[in-house]
Formats: sequence, C-alpha cells, structure tokens
Amino acid sequence: MTVRNLDFGKFTQILCASVVLALSACTTQPDLPAAAITEEAPSALYRIGPGDTLRIFVWGNPGLSDTVPVRPDGRISIPLLEDLEVINKTPTELARVIEGKLSAYVQDPLVTVIVTGFVGPFAQQVRVVGAASEPQAIPFRAHMTALDVMIAVGGLTEFASGNRATLVRVVDGEQKQFRVRLDDLVKDGEISANVAMNPGDILIIPESFF
Repeated sequence: MTVRNLDFGKFTQILCASVVLALSACTTQPDLPAAAITEEAPSALYRIGPGDTLRIFVWGNPGLSDTVPVRPDGRISIPLLEDLEVINKTPTELARVIEGKLSAYVQDPLVTVIVTGFVGPFAQQVRVVGAASEPQAIPFRAHMTALDVMIAVGGLTEFASGNRATLVRVVDGEQKQFRVRLDDLVKDGEISANVAMNPGDILIIPESFF
C-alpha cells in the first residue's frame, strides 16, 4: 500500500506512533533495583497533612478534647485554640505544641494526638497516574513497595504497558526517572520487579500503543 492510497489521518497516526516508538527505544532509564526493598525508607515518621482526622485528648479536661479534621489550609481549631497550624508535624510534635499553648489556660496540660484518618502532606504521598485501575494519591507508609501500591490502585488496566512504567523520584535534590517492570510484577509474580517506594514518588503508567 502506498502513502497516496492510505487515508491521511491513519497515516498520521501510524507516523506519530512510529516516532514515539523510536524515541522510546532511544531513551533508556535505569532500573530501580529490587534490593532497595531492604533499605529503610527516608522520612518514615508520619506527618500530618490536609484531610487528616485528628483525635486530641487533653487528659483531665474532657471539655478541651475533640476530634477535628485538618482543613485544606493545614490548620485546625479546638477549644481555646483557633487556627492552629498542624501540617507537616508529627502527632507527638503537635501534642507538645498544643501543650505549650494550653499552658496559658490550664496548669500542666498533658495532650495526646492520634491520627484516625490518614491522608498526609503531599510530600508524604505516593502518586499513581496513567493506566492504573484507580489512579490516585496514596499516603506513604514505612516499607511500602510497588506491589503495595498496585494493590491500593486496583492493579493495571487491560491497556496498560506496565513494563514501560516510570518512577519519578527526587534523589539528592534532583528529579530522576527509573524504569519499573509492573507487568512482570503484577502479571508474572516476578519478585525481582518489586521495588521500594519513597515518600513523594510518582508512578507513571503508560498505555500500549496498539
């Protein structure tokens, strides 16, 4: 079949697909080693983010105890304290802050903060975009792996090209890209394709060309 006899729209689609395939072949990304699973992930302590739900106990003062959501601006309001900034603090750090502020009203306050609904700040999330069944942002937890992420997003779609997936990660202040083999992991159970996730990772899953 010659180009003259080929529908121009179809010709354009085939040409674009060929260019993308050629670029993909020329662009190499390092694999992320499965050995990283055994390493301690950085920033493992949970930090509070917008959308979290906090249960705050002020011991001996039930009227000051409350369960509150963290607002989109990263603040909460509790009895005696309004617009308290809580984002990026650990529950223990926040408890000490509340104790310091309540000491103006209560003698020797003792506060415990418990996170009952987890979302976390953006820097503590793992984002999955592209051909996942349920693309979403997932709160990071210690020792999280790619398999945990795949379970959370419901796996790959039927059109996903899992072995062409890319993991975007900040390393030493520089954004880098790594190839991950999600088809081998999810469909074939290849444990060597299971890699450790870090807070702030972005997993990009493309679709197949055909």
